[in-house]
Amino acid sequence: MGIEFQRIVELLPEITKAFGETIYMIGIAFGVALLIGLPLGLLLFVTEKDLFLENVFIKSVLGFIINVVRSIPFIILLVAITPLTTFIVGDAYGPTAASVSLSAAAIPFFARIVETSMREIDKGVIEAAIAVGATPWMIIKDVLLPEAKSSIIQGLTLTVISLVAYSAMAGFVGGGGIGDLAIRFGYYRYDNTIMVVTVVILILLVQAIQFAGDRISKAVDKS
Repeated sequence: MGIEFQRIVELLPEITKAFGETIYMIGIAFGVALLIGLPLGLLLFVTEKDLFLENVFIKSVLGFIINVVRSIPFIILLVAITPLTTFIVGDAYGPTAASVSLSAAAIPFFARIVETSMREIDKGVIEAAIAVGATPWMIIKDVLLPEAKSSIIQGLTLTVISLVAYSAMAGFVGGGGIGDLAIRFGYYRYDNTIMVVTVVILILLVQAIQFAGDRISKAVDKS
């Protein structure tokens, strides 16, 4: 037990650095998913049949692209978009490079969650807004987002938790973070102590994210 504790202390700087890299990757992907995935999810919903911005072409094309990206396993996506990653950040390895792949996986995932959240809204509320002359932007801003915000926050929580798992996989291709630490020390060097520590860190991180997401979701829930 003493030897294991000493080993953890020795690698504490590496563990701290890896944890920081994981938070960095997740933070970037979280921001990109929110910035791009939320509008995409809204667009998927409002262009549906019988809604105020109905557009079969946009709905079909967006839906197809999102389904294609979501169907690709993350480890394959990570490798497949390496040229794009290099073009955007100038490197194919490291936390910043991995955040590109994480963002690519998070955007369609969160977009579908947003779309599903919107479908939970009572159509009567939307029809009432249209009846009083609300513009499409007003309906989105004053009806859709407020009505679905609790569900969207729950979906965002799920997205971030998925990103934690994806970030760990990024370690297989030199993406940095907790996954990279587990591979370098836990797997290649057969260091079971570090492997257990990295798993515990990931579990605690997921629990913290879920707890915060649940609290925020309940706080904004109108019902």
